[in-house]
Amino acid sequence: MDSFEIIGRDPETEESIRLTCDHGLVARIERVSVETDHYLSSGFIDLQVNGYAGFDLNAENISIETVIGLVDAMLANGVTCFAPTLITASEERICLALRVIAQARKLNSKVAECIPSIHIEGPGISPSEGYKGAHPSHSVRPPSIAEFDRWQQAAEGRVGMVTLSPHYDGVTEYIRALVSRGVHVAIGHTHASPEHISSAVDAGATLSTHLGNGIAELLPRHRNPIWTQLADDRLTATFIADGHHLPTDVLKTMLRAKGLSRSILVSDSVALAGMPPGTYKTSVGGEVELQADGRLCLMGSEYLAGSTATLAECIANVMLLADIPLKDALRMATVNPGTFMHGRGRLKVGARADLVRFRCSDTLAVDEVWLSGVQVYKGRQREGSIPGKEPR
Repeated sequence: MDSFEIIGRDPETEESIRLTCDHGLVARIERVSVETDHYLSSGFIDLQVNGYAGFDLNAENISIETVIGLVDAMLANGVTCFAPTLITASEERICLALRVIAQARKLNSKVAECIPSIHIEGPGISPSEGYKGAHPSHSVRPPSIAEFDRWQQAAEGRVGMVTLSPHYDGVTEYIRALVSRGVHVAIGHTHASPEHISSAVDAGATLSTHLGNGIAELLPRHRNPIWTQLADDRLTATFIADGHHLPTDVLKTMLRAKGLSRSILVSDSVALAGMPPGTYKTSVGGEVELQADGRLCLMGSEYLAGSTATLAECIANVMLLADIPLKDALRMATVNPGTFMHGRGRLKVGARADLVRFRCSDTLAVDEVWLSGVQVYKGRQREGSIPGKEPR
């Protein structure tokens, strides 16, 4: 790979910097006296992607082309690393999707670089209404180490994160087994007691999946799963800052309670992201309604069926809604999630040259993207919205 240079503003200092990249790595970073309205960041990292732009990872007919198309769509939005997320389904269907993703990694270098690991959300979640969200009730089941091992065989070892509810008998043994295999365990879609949650963290759980969502509308005011997860400093929480999943005051309060160093932004995007409003039949939730403002609900209810936001939109939204500066919003979409993705997401000498050049005002406009030192996206270089749709 040839050596090249990129100039942009450092979000940490607001000073202009020049990056020299060589052989896919950042070789040198130096301050320069050059005026630019473009910021330069490590590529965004998303731990929860179900689909985007019509590419559906949870569809029955998932194909290698689905995975490749999704990777290209993610790159166009500044995401250079993400965890394909498979929700509750039969073991056969989960294993099929895992085999397809593993095969796509073999056949396409961009897929291999963008997808270091896979997130399985379920099927060991709460079966109770409200807590299970859009996950199909008939496929919810207790966690099984034997089943997990079959997942890992299908995925060729790429399952790196599992979301579960720790209310099941024997769940601490399951968590310990996964952690011993190098897998991150997250708590989500749960009605578990504070004691069950604490036991899960003692066993090695380290994440809370989209905290504040995947939970019933009405809760006990003191003893409920949200407070316990917010209070435990051993848990890093992911949040969907799309303007729908968490009201502004809730988002601000949760971020303050958890702390920015233990907070991660995720898109939780589904295949309908970027599609026109209307009613659809989907693999995630069945009959759903996509409203004009981007809210996606199960038909006839207010239950959300995933997000239609990009991670870039979530970065811009959290700045606006929670009064967070750009450097901190970016940290929640780069360094923090990178901790769970083999240390990706850092802008420093010796790091991978996964880079995003963008402008930021009320929106965040991605203009150029590099993956391991290779430019994989170049926009139209004008002020505007994120590729795909207008931010909310």
